[in-house]
Amino acid sequence: MPHRPARLLRTLSAAIALGPALLASAAAAPYAYITNQGEHSVTVFDLAARKVTATVPVAQSPAGVVAVGRAGKVFVTAPGSNAVSVIDMRSQRVIDTLPAGAGAVGIDAAPDGTRVYVADWFGGRLLGFDTATHRETLRVAVGDAPAGVAVSADGRHVFVAERDNDLVAVIDVAAAAVVARVPTGSHPFALLLDAPRARLYALNVYSNSVSVIDVRDAARPQRLAVVEVGKAPYGAALADGGRRLYVTNQLDDSVSVIDPERLRLVQTLGGFAYPEGVASVGDRVLVVNWMDDNLMVLDAATGRPLQTVATGSNPRGFGAFIGEPAPR
Repeated sequence: MPHRPARLLRTLSAAIALGPALLASAAAAPYAYITNQGEHSVTVFDLAARKVTATVPVAQSPAGVVAVGRAGKVFVTAPGSNAVSVIDMRSQRVIDTLPAGAGAVGIDAAPDGTRVYVADWFGGRLLGFDTATHRETLRVAVGDAPAGVAVSADGRHVFVAERDNDLVAVIDVAAAAVVARVPTGSHPFALLLDAPRARLYALNVYSNSVSVIDVRDAARPQRLAVVEVGKAPYGAALADGGRRLYVTNQLDDSVSVIDPERLRLVQTLGGFAYPEGVASVGDRVLVVNWMDDNLMVLDAATGRPLQTVATGSNPRGFGAFIGEPAPR
C-alpha cells in the first residue's frame, strides 16, 4: 500500500456545510463526493445548497474517487475489496461494482468522459474501464506500487506514478503498452496534469518535492524542474485561474503554494493538521485535514482561511472528487 499502509484504508467522512462565500464559485461544480474509508460510504455534498444530500454505501474501504460529469457517474476505488463502485450522479445510488485487481488506489478519467483508469497497487497494473458499459477495456503491466493516475489532454496516454521505482510510466492507450518512463524524486504518489502548460506534476513523498515534467510530446516526457515543498506532499490542485498550484504537505501540517509560471515556491500556509486532499472550486480552495477531521476553505488568490468545517474521522480526498452531471 502507499507510504502509510495502515492509514491508506481510512478516508473522508464528511458532513460539510460550506458558507455563502462559496455559492458564486460553486455553479460549475456543485457536488463533492467524499469517500469515507472507515464507514464504507461516500458523502454527497451539494455545494450550491450548502448541505449534505446523500450518504451512499459503497464497497469496503473506499479510497480514490473521480467524478465524471460527462458520464453522469462517480467512480470510487475500494482497495479493501479490490473493487470500483459506480455511483449515478442523478439518483446518488450505486449502480454497479466492478472487480479491479488487487488494491485499486489512484483513479482518473479521460477528458471526454468515456474511460476511467485505475492503478492496481498490489497487482502492478493499470486498468481501464468504459464509463458507459463498465466493461474492462485495458490491462497493462506497470512498475511497483502504482499510485496516482493522470490522463493526457487528448486522452491518448495515461501517466502512472510507479511509486517504489521512482518513475512515472506513460501508457499508450491504443497500443496498450508502456511507451516511456521518466525519473522523478523519491516515491512519487499523486499526479496532476496541467493541460494548458502541457506539464505533469509528480508529488514525491520521500524527497519532499514536486517533479515538473514536460508532456508536450506525451510519449517522450522530459524533466523540467524540481520544486521543493514541505514534508510528504500528498495532493495538488491548480487554483486562481491556474496561477497558483496548491500542494498539501502531510508531515509539515502545511500547504505549499507554487507559481507554476516561474516554478517557484511563493507561499507556505500553516495551521493545518496532516493535510491531504485538495481541490479548487472557482475562487476557493478546499483542503482536507486528516488529523483534525475537518475541511478548510481558503481564498484561492491569497490562501487566506475563510471557513473550517467539521468532517468525519480521518478525511483524505484522493482524487478529483468535485463534479456534476452534464445536461441530458
